[in-house]
Amino acid sequence: MNTQIEELQDRAIIRIAAHLPDLIVYSDFSAQRPTVDYFDGVLMFVDISGFTAMTEKFSMAMYMDRGAEQLVEILNYYISAIVEKVLIFGGDILKFAGDALLALWKVERKQLKNIITVVTKCSLEIQEFFETQESEEGLDVRVKIGLAAGRITLMIFGDNLRDHFLVTGQTVDDVRFAQNMAQMNDIVLSPNCWQLCDRNMIEIERIPDNRAVKVSFLKPPPSFNFDEFFNKCMTFMDYYPSGEYKHLLRLACMMKSDPELELSLKKHVMESIWKQIEDKQLRGYLSELRPVTIMFVNLLFQDQKKAEVLGSAIQDACVHISSVLNVFRGQINKIFMFDKGCSFLCVFGFPGEKAPDEETRALESAMNVFDFCSQVQKVHTVSIGVASGIVFCGIIGHTVRHEYTVIGQKVNIAARMMMYYPGIVTCDSVTYNGSRLPAYFFKEVPKKVMKGVADSGPVYQCLGLNEKVNFGMAYLICNRNESYPLLGRDKEIKYFMCVMKKFLISNCSRVLMYEALSGYGKSQLLMEIEYLARGESHRTIAIALTKVSYHQPFYTIQILMANVLGLHTCKHYKERQTNLQDKVKTLLDEKYHCLLNDIFRVQFPISREVSKMTILRKQKYLEALFMKILEQTVKEERVIFIIDEAQLVDYASWIFMEKLIRTIPIFIIMSLSPFTEVPCAAASAIMKNRYTTYITLGAVQPKDIRSKVYMDLNVTSIPKELDLYLVEGSCGIPFYCEELLKHLDHHRALVFHQLELEEKTKVTWNNMFKNFIKLTEELKILTDSGDEGTEEVCNLASGIRLKNLSLPASLKEISLVQLDSMSLSQQMLVRCAAIIGLTFTTELLFEILPCWDIKMMIKALATLVESNIFDCYRSGKDLRMALKQNVTSFEVHHRSLFLQTTERLAHLEQEELRELESRVIECHIIRFCKPIMQKTAYELWLKDQKKAVHLKCARFLEENAHQCFHCRSGDFVPYHHFTVDIRLNTLDMDTTKKMAESHGFETKEETKISKVENPKNSELFPENLSPKETVQRILEFFDTVLAKMRMSNEEIIPLETCQCEEILEIVILPLAQHLLALGENSKALYYFLEIASAYLTLGDNYMAYIYLNEGERLLKILQKERSWNQTFESATFYSLKGQVCFNMGKMELAKQMLRKALKLLNCNFPYNLISVFLQTHAEKNRHSHYVTQQAPKNSPPEKKRLAQLHLQVACFSLLWQTYCVNYYFHHNYYSHLAVMMTMNTAMETQDDFQIIKAYLQYSMYSYLAGYRGMWFKYEVKAMEQITNLPLKGEGIEIVAHVADRLSYLKLMMGHLDLAIALGTRAHKMWALLQNPNKHYAVLCRLSKSLLLKNRYKQLIQVLGTLWELSVTEGHIFSKAFFYVMCLDIMLYSGFVYRTFAECLDFIIQNENNRILKFHNGLLLGLYSSVAIWYGRLKDWDNFYIFSNKAKTLASRRTPTILFYSGMSRYMEGQTLHLQKQMEEQSELSQDIAVELLKSLQNLVAQRATGPVFYPRLYHLTAYVCILMGEGENCDLFLSAALKLSESQGNVLENCWLNLSKEWWYSSCMLTEHDWQQIALSLPPWEKIASGRVNIRDIEKNKFLMRVNILDNPF
Repeated sequence: MNTQIEELQDRAIIRIAAHLPDLIVYSDFSAQRPTVDYFDGVLMFVDISGFTAMTEKFSMAMYMDRGAEQLVEILNYYISAIVEKVLIFGGDILKFAGDALLALWKVERKQLKNIITVVTKCSLEIQEFFETQESEEGLDVRVKIGLAAGRITLMIFGDNLRDHFLVTGQTVDDVRFAQNMAQMNDIVLSPNCWQLCDRNMIEIERIPDNRAVKVSFLKPPPSFNFDEFFNKCMTFMDYYPSGEYKHLLRLACMMKSDPELELSLKKHVMESIWKQIEDKQLRGYLSELRPVTIMFVNLLFQDQKKAEVLGSAIQDACVHISSVLNVFRGQINKIFMFDKGCSFLCVFGFPGEKAPDEETRALESAMNVFDFCSQVQKVHTVSIGVASGIVFCGIIGHTVRHEYTVIGQKVNIAARMMMYYPGIVTCDSVTYNGSRLPAYFFKEVPKKVMKGVADSGPVYQCLGLNEKVNFGMAYLICNRNESYPLLGRDKEIKYFMCVMKKFLISNCSRVLMYEALSGYGKSQLLMEIEYLARGESHRTIAIALTKVSYHQPFYTIQILMANVLGLHTCKHYKERQTNLQDKVKTLLDEKYHCLLNDIFRVQFPISREVSKMTILRKQKYLEALFMKILEQTVKEERVIFIIDEAQLVDYASWIFMEKLIRTIPIFIIMSLSPFTEVPCAAASAIMKNRYTTYITLGAVQPKDIRSKVYMDLNVTSIPKELDLYLVEGSCGIPFYCEELLKHLDHHRALVFHQLELEEKTKVTWNNMFKNFIKLTEELKILTDSGDEGTEEVCNLASGIRLKNLSLPASLKEISLVQLDSMSLSQQMLVRCAAIIGLTFTTELLFEILPCWDIKMMIKALATLVESNIFDCYRSGKDLRMALKQNVTSFEVHHRSLFLQTTERLAHLEQEELRELESRVIECHIIRFCKPIMQKTAYELWLKDQKKAVHLKCARFLEENAHQCFHCRSGDFVPYHHFTVDIRLNTLDMDTTKKMAESHGFETKEETKISKVENPKNSELFPENLSPKETVQRILEFFDTVLAKMRMSNEEIIPLETCQCEEILEIVILPLAQHLLALGENSKALYYFLEIASAYLTLGDNYMAYIYLNEGERLLKILQKERSWNQTFESATFYSLKGQVCFNMGKMELAKQMLRKALKLLNCNFPYNLISVFLQTHAEKNRHSHYVTQQAPKNSPPEKKRLAQLHLQVACFSLLWQTYCVNYYFHHNYYSHLAVMMTMNTAMETQDDFQIIKAYLQYSMYSYLAGYRGMWFKYEVKAMEQITNLPLKGEGIEIVAHVADRLSYLKLMMGHLDLAIALGTRAHKMWALLQNPNKHYAVLCRLSKSLLLKNRYKQLIQVLGTLWELSVTEGHIFSKAFFYVMCLDIMLYSGFVYRTFAECLDFIIQNENNRILKFHNGLLLGLYSSVAIWYGRLKDWDNFYIFSNKAKTLASRRTPTILFYSGMSRYMEGQTLHLQKQMEEQSELSQDIAVELLKSLQNLVAQRATGPVFYPRLYHLTAYVCILMGEGENCDLFLSAALKLSESQGNVLENCWLNLSKEWWYSSCMLTEHDWQQIALSLPPWEKIASGRVNIRDIEKNKFLMRVNILDNPF
């Protein structure tokens, strides 16, 4: 039975009937319109207070999770309760009026007495329901109820498209009066209702000075049976469900299909509603918080005449209003009749009807309706109120009876303005500003206190939209600001300069057109052009058109000619008239002067000849006159016309301009939005003219958006998170950026404070990335305020989650306009894509699209790509490259397009669409062009619908949520999924088992780990081998492996490169968000930790930090749940935090995090030396045990235990390095213990890779700690381990890793020849294995070794490979290191590979790069090298800029070769500065020298500083000593540096040391050393490679550190 009812209720006719009262559903549809009917009945008017305030609260919500759905749930909870009560008691819901409703009990007059009792009982139950309800969302929701009874009139009117109905009469006025008399939770009977009711049944309370009464309660006699009484009353109700339908609330729920009736009912419902019903959309689909424009129209009649008489007036008004709204894309939502007036609630911007310029359309409609209705007979006063803003638009009511309505403060404001400002058209400030119409169309009216409106803001009267020529008011809208430079439009300015140059040297007209959508900064660009175009020999005239200019014939030319004739400065018409006479006396006979009257608002006497002219002849005379004036003007000076918003140029003006550019040499510059319709023939002719340059404006680049933010906020730096949010959200469109900033400011999301020096700030996890994105030096100069030391910075307020922020209404409106212009199928595709996220795959989209075939999806996607809704990409790499730069401006050649025939153009369009479809098929990655579209479309979904789609997405994505096949499909956190149940609740064990197998994991029952035996001494490395022979064997082994790799099949060499980054972005990141939306917090946490780990693998510390913070939020929520207990997840969280701190050089913080992680893993690390010694002893015994046993006695660890061991290894590995950074001796004990525990834990895992990595780490530690005998031993152990591995899969990667790490160790130790030999082999292996992340790292180290050995030819080859890798992979690390090496070549090798300007440009463009910004070593090296360059040139201003930037990074010590390389450069810069101080005989020079000497000694003392850096550090120390006059110490350090450089084979440093020795120790005056001259004459590599420059000659191009010969201690 229930199934049958559900099937019935799904019928279209029933769903349409649910929007209408029984009064209409069962009415006579055959009668002519208007029709009038009379009947008796009881009316109930229920007004619900609190809904408007609630709507306003939700519309102003900061986050997206406080949206329309929560609001509609609350609203319908209350309203459906009222509707249900009314229907149960036999009533008929006539209308929902926002937060009120009108119900009817239609009966014969003799039944009114009893029905009033029934209605009173119903009202009391509604009252009781609200009294027992607790307030929702902190707001008090209460009701006021009015009852009236008597004669009622029904009027039905409309046109061919739409019908409306009204109930009117004295009873309707009475019920409104009764409701107005009621206080909160009161029930009031109108005087007539009190007269007609059974007074014995109702206890009342008199209202002072009024005949209306307030109901207290019912007082039936003791024997009274209400049920019997009620059933008897219901027999008089025509459509009350009874008999077999008595269980129904409404008889209309059982209507049978009737196409004719269905068509009649449709006419009473808005088109958008019945279309959704036909498409079987859910009832809540149209419910949303939506920016709209409300127009309330009130017609007050002269007197209350018969309904038939009023009906014709209302019919005429309704037909006209409907026709106007159809043109301007508005809808009549409701019509009410109260207090002798008829009110129309009209809405612009309903779903499917959103249009640009909505406010202007509403005002034009309002003026049109006002003018028409004012002429309708019997209408006394027309009043219209227009307001714009966010309101709730949605279906309100019960399942069986509901209506589409609007609720919100803006609805109230429009209604109140209509009532409080009678006889005029008024609008609010939002509509006034949004219309962007000239101020002279409006007049601000005095504010009035309006009921229910706390503050309406300014109120304006709309005076009319007929454009007037107000001379002097048509200049460009925006004003040029000297201190606010035009950003990111250099290319567009170059176009102007080029065309301008051609115009000035030729005798031809030129036209330059800039096209872009609103918000791209066209007006700002024209303002700059107007400024640049000014000159003595030419004259510029700049105007801006408005939206109504288009409808005013010849308006544009009127304004231009008024400026040419100098009339714009005249204050009175007589002054204009005098000027005109002087200008045209020689060109126009006096009797024709009156032709200028209407054009220029003058009053020349009208002559007989002119009075007889036709309009067309007058216009021709004027055109001829204007041509003559312009011909005369251009002879005296060149004229440049600048027109903003040129798409609004009227038809007549286009024709004149087209003639003008063919006749007179003139330069016209226009900005315009894309034409919404085909442009007129004259406009098309101008566009295709050979002298027209047509530019489509692109978005500005991220750096320019960043600069705009600095200037708009007046700050010198912003947080990285805000930078990413604004750059991504704005899409390079300045207006979007402004709106996002206003939105943030409105919600107080931004806080401002004085800049604190980084070194004075105590570092915590929360402020670690408080390293702001800084203002560029170039912009500092342009916006310099001159206030030193008062720099303000911007930060985010505590708890702000930018990702979840709601959209500004203005941006949401832009997206809604685009959405509403799409077909319903395209809208559905966009909405489904929005659930997936900003980036998605076509496979996933196809999975969730309901009932689509692949061909249909591809076609729709191609159309949406063409419409710039989506972009498509072949790979994640293409996507990442595209996101780095926005699409720039480009020239469109309309001439070539216009030369094509119509048929040819249609064919080209079809070809282009087919190409797009092919491209979409090839490109499986799709991304929204604008994030605002994704957010807007996402908000349109209802909660249950969203959850269903999120679940589909999550199920699909979790199949691939792991590392790529190249990386063996594992977890990013090793064995992570074995520790946590990540199954979605709906998945069974079999499905999970299949998932695990597809990921490359064995299930628990099948788990088998081969027992790894500790190898005996390998035959390859017998004990009697000498070190030299061992090295030779190692190199031969790698050569053998390389030979096998080159000859091998795909078992060894993968077919594709690592895809982990792509999987991270399009699988795991969206999956975490889907799980979050589903409320699966523990599973979402799992993936957030995976994401953080993946980003750390990719070197992106900042994104790892962001997602760890997301994880921390979930962790806090989960820890409150008693059922959740995941120690491993907490340990992983702290371990990853420790890794981020380590990478950021915050070693103390890293130690804290790593210790917390180890404690959670039941592996405490000691805090004092005694415990350290005891633990070290235990670890040595443990190690001996592992080494001596031939095979493990215990079975391999379970996978869960393996996960813990891997995590411990990661923690210990970082921990020993943190202790190495410090130069305190006792830290060596902690470091030794940590590295021992690393090795022992790795051996417990019985994992080859972990053991080999641990051996190499121990070797590195041993060398740095000075244990010379141990490091070689463990290198050999690592080699012995890999010789037993199979050369495929992971085995081959382990071999490559060993070669890579050995080359790193040898470089750090200063064994340069061996570092090169090993690095070369590792480079070849990683190239074959197609692992770009590993490949770039080994290339960087190899190039460093080659530079120190002066092997330039090989160095250049390696750098060439590094550059290609950086370009093809879009790899910022490799590109940054490439430029580090280019600077090193210039500074130390004496030639140029890439120019200093190119290197500097790279730094400036990329210093705020998200990845590079937080990698201290690379940026430290780049900044320090540039500082050295400027220091050598004695350009101390620039030196200080880059030296200070380097200084902030120098304190972040990380034990990496990049950091110490950067530190040696930084110290060199400081020695140059010391030299300057000495030369200037500064008082502080001696103190600076002592401090510098101490820093150099500390740097050498740190165990993490590799010996390869010692020669340079000793060289610098020697120089500081000689500057201080300590010749003996200088000699000591210089000798040590020479000795080390010779033993290491460091040719570069050795050559420089010898030159310094010769320079410093010489007793005679050497040739004056001029680095500036040397720098200018550095030869490029091409000359050296071709033999034109001898390579020996470049060795002389060294910078010699100067010593004052008089103070030379030698």
